[in-house]
Amino acid sequence: MAHKTSYRTRRIIFAGILIAAVAACIVLNPNSYQYARQIDGSVQKPEEIQPKDETTPDSMLAVDVLESLAVRAKDKTHQYYRKLFYDSWGLTASGCNTREAILARDLKDTVFNGCKVQSGILDDPYTGSTISFVRGQDTSGAVQIDHVVALSNAWATGAFNFDAGLRYEISQDPLNLLAVDGPANQDKLDQDASDWLPPNQNFHCQYVARQISVKAKYHLWVTPAEKSAMQGVLATCPNEPTVGLENQ
Repeated sequence: MAHKTSYRTRRIIFAGILIAAVAACIVLNPNSYQYARQIDGSVQKPEEIQPKDETTPDSMLAVDVLESLAVRAKDKTHQYYRKLFYDSWGLTASGCNTREAILARDLKDTVFNGCKVQSGILDDPYTGSTISFVRGQDTSGAVQIDHVVALSNAWATGAFNFDAGLRYEISQDPLNLLAVDGPANQDKLDQDASDWLPPNQNFHCQYVARQISVKAKYHLWVTPAEKSAMQGVLATCPNEPTVGLENQ
């Protein structure tokens, strides 16, 4: 009988220790039960949390972000001037200007002289061709830096409301800049996706997704024709992600 009493006593003591340990964990980690707080303030237990559906708007798919953009006609009441955005390329954190930074990012086999890219190879996204870039008065134009969302298009779809600092930011933002074939860039000019797409069809999805990313980041709108053209492209690649919006 004494043996049974001792066994029960040990069980009671062990249970008490276990309860105390759990309580201590909760005190030491007061957020342990609040892994996911919803917008309405309710709390999900850890076991109730479901994996995020990667096809939801939170996944930043281009098709979903496009649907979040306002749709309006271009504003034609405010006169556009390129110098309203920038006079010349600014300096990056490295001390080199933005043009050189984009060349360094997009070219391979680059040769530098200080900050300046003297030569390199561009796998051009717009034409699908390979371009040998050599710096020089007659050769530098073979590779140009394109504003993926043309600044005049940005202006007419909301940037006329920007202050000078934000206009400068979009003009220098690496998200909105690509090193591309010079003639293709000249052919594009300020046209949006309803009027111009890169000759390289394999780049259409990435191109449109980057335009959508820029417009979403800067809260610009799209025109009805522009949205329709973008939807047509993305219908062939519904899982195309946006670029650089994860932390916006």
